[in-house]
Amino acid sequence: MTTRRDLLVYTAATVALTSCGRADAETGGAHAHDAIPRRALGKTGVQVSAMGLGGSHLGSMPDPDEAIRVVHAAIDAGVNFFDNAWEYYDGKSEDVLGRALVGKRDQVFLMTKVCTHGRGADVAMAQLEDSLRRLRTDHLDLWQVHECVYDNDPERHYAAGGVLEALSRAKQQGKVRFVGFTGHQDPRIHLEMLAHNYPFDTVQMPLNCFDATFHSFEQRVVPIAVGRGLGLIGMKSMGGKGDPVRAGVVRADEALRYAMSVPGVAVTVSGVDSMAVLKQNLAVARGFTPMSDAQRTALLERAAPHGADGRFELYKTTTYFDGKVGREQHDYPPHEELPL
Repeated sequence: MTTRRDLLVYTAATVALTSCGRADAETGGAHAHDAIPRRALGKTGVQVSAMGLGGSHLGSMPDPDEAIRVVHAAIDAGVNFFDNAWEYYDGKSEDVLGRALVGKRDQVFLMTKVCTHGRGADVAMAQLEDSLRRLRTDHLDLWQVHECVYDNDPERHYAAGGVLEALSRAKQQGKVRFVGFTGHQDPRIHLEMLAHNYPFDTVQMPLNCFDATFHSFEQRVVPIAVGRGLGLIGMKSMGGKGDPVRAGVVRADEALRYAMSVPGVAVTVSGVDSMAVLKQNLAVARGFTPMSDAQRTALLERAAPHGADGRFELYKTTTYFDGKVGREQHDYPPHEELPL
């Protein structure tokens, strides 16, 4: 259990990063008072909206046309960072986003993820062509290795002929501008991915008010990523499924605000499955001001008793939340056969 003293020490240790994060967050152009702030994505030279739109939920919406309207409304509101992955809903999420971006591609920073899960560069390059076709574009702004969550993932990704060779090749061919990796299970795996000095541009991880007390990415990975100038992308601001909000432990707005206030974070990807949820999130993002140190500490203290056992971050302790393709490649049964 993390104590109040631990949280105070942790908060004090982030003061220098906090000042940098606020400087980025408070730049927003001529209408900064109600605009979604733009922040530097590490050393890429690109400015991205402090809130991004998650891609998975686009494929889960029953009406693709409504999903397209959500994308258009997000763009109109100033969101320019769009997330996706080759495997989301067997390609449906990419296809919906691609349809939505017709005539609007130059207004967004487009990211998707490659889902080899240990397979080689040839599989990765084939997936890249699939993603480009579905997204109706000739290049990606960011291509990330999806779900580095298993102990042997770093070894498999760095192996000769592995996915990292595809990242380099795609960059050389001009099909992707920047490259990175994602994961949600264990900070140790992120650190192993960073230990071999591959020139990643970005890294994505879960960042929320419960993370500080359980296998913390914010404490262990964020300082290293920021120190290297990587573009830091946060996700799972509400625990992935919104369980702590439904349980009344935190409000949706304060959970999102905390995640967007993590020192050094460039963009927080938030899943949106309706216009109502988009409006809720935009209410936080417009004219966003990061939490003060006192506000962060107070929320961390309130969340600590509920987060120390990982109950609201089950993606860190079970493979149930891992994707279908990754489970297959690591010889795990499909979700339908799990007892959960």
